[in-house]
Amino acid sequence: MKLIVFRHNWGLPESSWEAKLIKIKQAGYVGIETGVLNRIDYEQFRELLAKYNLLFLPQISTKGSTVGEHLASLREQLEAISQFQPLRVNCQSGSDAWTLEDATQFYREALLIEADIGLRVCHETHRGRCFYNPWATVRILEVFPNLNLCADFSHWVCVCERLLNTEEHLLRFCTARVIHIHARVGYENGPQVPDPRAPEWRAHLETHEQWWRWICEAQFQAGASELTLTPEFGPPSYLHTMPYTQMPVVDLEQVCNWQAKRQIGNFQEWIKPVSGKIHLLPND
Repeated sequence: MKLIVFRHNWGLPESSWEAKLIKIKQAGYVGIETGVLNRIDYEQFRELLAKYNLLFLPQISTKGSTVGEHLASLREQLEAISQFQPLRVNCQSGSDAWTLEDATQFYREALLIEADIGLRVCHETHRGRCFYNPWATVRILEVFPNLNLCADFSHWVCVCERLLNTEEHLLRFCTARVIHIHARVGYENGPQVPDPRAPEWRAHLETHEQWWRWICEAQFQAGASELTLTPEFGPPSYLHTMPYTQMPVVDLEQVCNWQAKRQIGNFQEWIKPVSGKIHLLPND
């Protein structure tokens, strides 16, 4: 099984796409995760990806005030990015205000749209969306066993205001559906700890890593050929800043690169005992 590590465009200060891709390539990432509509010259972007031999993981967000509008938004965005033939697509979908009936209607149609366009979509566990907490997520997954997730469990820790140590059965149920990881560490009062390297956040880091290990093991046992991961730490106001000056308390690039390297090392430890071989790049 391959571990394919992406860098998110979120927080990259470079002004041009070429400068962003150069930085990502030099840092050792295999690709870029980013939104697409209205911000990218598709032909130029495709040429730059080929020039630097980088993969592309699109991130989309459904929009609208009704289920129908969210579905139309989903189809429009998937059709637009289908020309890139991405390995998978990350989607922040639906609304936390929906009833289970609304969510069921949306995901029933969403799976048909995904199949029609021919893209593998993972739906992110994100605040403000249908999968904003584990209980709501499980209720939907029970109806749709083929629905894939992007795990950003930092949101759940923030929403639930705890590390969910008593909810292992729910977390294991959900981790079995995850094909993409946003490896950010959340805490009880926010979706991003000030610095995951600091000893005071060790318990939060290790708890998230336990969940990511369950994902790796589940994907390997399911025979998956690859797992994707993005160390999605964000800039201010996700990134903590000093009062008055608004200076970041840590260097975002250093944190993302540290997390990427750490999780590559973890993946080697978690999977090698059972697989015998580790792949870190698409063509290893």
